[in-house]
Amino acid sequence: MKTTITHNANQYQINLSKPLDISIPITSKKDNVNAWYVDAPKMEPHREKGFVGSIPAGSSTNFYDISFNPHAHGTHTECVGHISKEHQSVNQYLKQFFFLAEVITVTPIEQKGDLVITKDELENAVGSKTPTALVIRTLPNTASKLKRQYSHTNPPYILEDAMVFIRELGVEHLLIDLPSVDKERDNGELLAHKAFWNFNGEVRLGATITEFIFVPDTVIDGTYFLNLQVAPFENDASPSRPVLYKFE
Repeated sequence: MKTTITHNANQYQINLSKPLDISIPITSKKDNVNAWYVDAPKMEPHREKGFVGSIPAGSSTNFYDISFNPHAHGTHTECVGHISKEHQSVNQYLKQFFFLAEVITVTPIEQKGDLVITKDELENAVGSKTPTALVIRTLPNTASKLKRQYSHTNPPYILEDAMVFIRELGVEHLLIDLPSVDKERDNGELLAHKAFWNFNGEVRLGATITEFIFVPDTVIDGTYFLNLQVAPFENDASPSRPVLYKFE
């Protein structure tokens, strides 16, 4: 189904029947994508006083308890509450869900034993665009990202000045295929998170970071229409499902 959308007085046509889902689902399997030293998610039939919430176990319904951590177990969207004492809720601060997004691809480079995303790489990839939402795909880009166990692996991350560039570009919603925009072990400095939300200045309460996405190679770099679907958890982060649409 094709529809026309209007953004900043410009009209675009998209086909709603051709979504490009760039989320990673949460499963109860041991190979569920994982980070931050926690166990895999759990999805188990509820058990109470002889009741087992499973049809194969004799119940009339499947009635499962689910335990997971949004930061560790799949695609999630977070607000500044992730790093603030106030523990703000992404459900309260994310009030719009449709954006023009720019998909770019970068190759992290080695610096001081780490793989990092630099300001120069981002400037070259973004060019003259000034997107509201920026989707970063990192190379190499393989399907192993869907099941990777990131704990203790020191994944790539974004340098502080590169994140300042993203903020000053006007990006309100950043999406990336890594478990974090910061270094796995940085003594709690969180330089990229703080730079993005302007944590030591006028804090950008409505800005979000979405981590653990996966952008297939079939999605080429360029401008898309983004639907950022977020589960309504009152928490600093929530499982999310970002979906892209090509312009017709």
